[in-house]
Amino acid sequence: MYNAGQCCCGIERIYVHEALYDAFVEKAVAWVKTLKLGNPFDPESTLGPMANKRFAKVVRDQIAEAVAKGAKALIDPALFPADDGGAYLAPQVLVDVDHSMRVMMEESFGPVVGIMKVSGDAEALALMNDSPYGLTASVWTEDYDVAGQIGQQIETGTVFMNRADYLDPALCWTGCKDTGRGGSLSYLGFHSVTRPKSYHLKKV
Repeated sequence: MYNAGQCCCGIERIYVHEALYDAFVEKAVAWVKTLKLGNPFDPESTLGPMANKRFAKVVRDQIAEAVAKGAKALIDPALFPADDGGAYLAPQVLVDVDHSMRVMMEESFGPVVGIMKVSGDAEALALMNDSPYGLTASVWTEDYDVAGQIGQQIETGTVFMNRADYLDPALCWTGCKDTGRGGSLSYLGFHSVTRPKSYHLKKV
């Protein structure tokens, strides 16, 4: 929901182990309900509008399609009276989602997230890699080694552990698949925007 979901490395979909799923969803919904949609110049607002009405329409269409296919919307839009049907869009948490739904396969770039229950790491990895994009992924665990092992198997440019949406100037910011080519930040980023020139010199 950060920046109304308008962040290139924002969380688009969430996979939670079945043992933690119910508690996670309950806490996620409770937190989203504390947000206040409103004018970003109002210090009371914690959620602002989307950049354009047409962007908000994409998200509304994804939500409507998911619900029509069997997803369950857990946030009542009436809790957010500032939702004007235009750029101001109420946040939404969806469950009973699957990968036949655009909200789970496309970049929503808005204040919506789908949460899926998984039986273990193998299922989560298969679902995470079932994406045409590969910018960032986050693994939430108390075990560094597990995070590293799972991170090696995720098809993505950046892996976070217990955080998301964070840049370090010393680390290359890059992606794979349809996310794009090249990189920024770090010395590798400088290399991606410069052209080398080679000289082969021989003294005669």
